[in-house]
Parts: sequence; structure tokens; C-alpha cells
Amino acid sequence: MPRRRKFVEGRGYSREDWDAVCDNPPITAAWVAAARPFAEVFPELAATIKKRGKQGTPTKELVTLRLDRDTLAAFKALGRGWQTRMNLALKDAAKGLLAQGKEQELSADDTDGRG
Repeated sequence: MPRRRKFVEGRGYSREDWDAVCDNPPITAAWVAAARPFAEVFPELAATIKKRGKQGTPTKELVTLRLDRDTLAAFKALGRGWQTRMNLALKDAAKGLLAQGKEQELSADDTDGRG
């Protein structure tokens, strides 16, 4: 069982504050055995929590990619979701490359004598 924490002076609270809030009883084996799952205790609330199902067909692939530090830092500086934004930027770049490739194919078709 975890030990109860002891008061440590100089952490921004007084002994009186510690004594006022540190009245939780220790967790015993009997208490753990009597615990019930959240969904059993609060079924209505548990029903409102979104559950993710198993992904049918994976839409993304795990890759290892070496990037310049400054490029990675720029995306990370944007905060949470930087991987998603990087994926969108790469997707846009890929669309541009595909469009550019099709233009080159079309111009090659015009000059190969078959058009």
C-alpha cells in the first residue's frame, strides 16, 4: 500500500493547511476490493462518453522520416496537433506534385507525334 505523504515545510503551505486537507484515510485492500467500475456507478454519464472503436482499414501508415530541425521546430511551435498540420502540408505538396506531373505528361503527349 502507498505510504501517506508527510508535511514538508517551505512548499507554499502551512502545517495547518496540510492538516486541514490531508485527512484522507489510507487506501486499504478492502477499499480496493469494494471499488466498482465507473460505468457501473454512473451508467447515464458513462453512456455519454465517446468510445473509439477499432479502426477498420488503417488510413495512415507509420513511417520514419528525417527532417531538418528548423522545419520540425516550426511545426511543433504551433502547439498541439502539429503532426496533423504537417500531414496536411505534405498532402497539399503531394497534390501539387501530382498536378505538376500530369502537366508534364500532357505536354510530353503533345510533342511525341501522336497527338
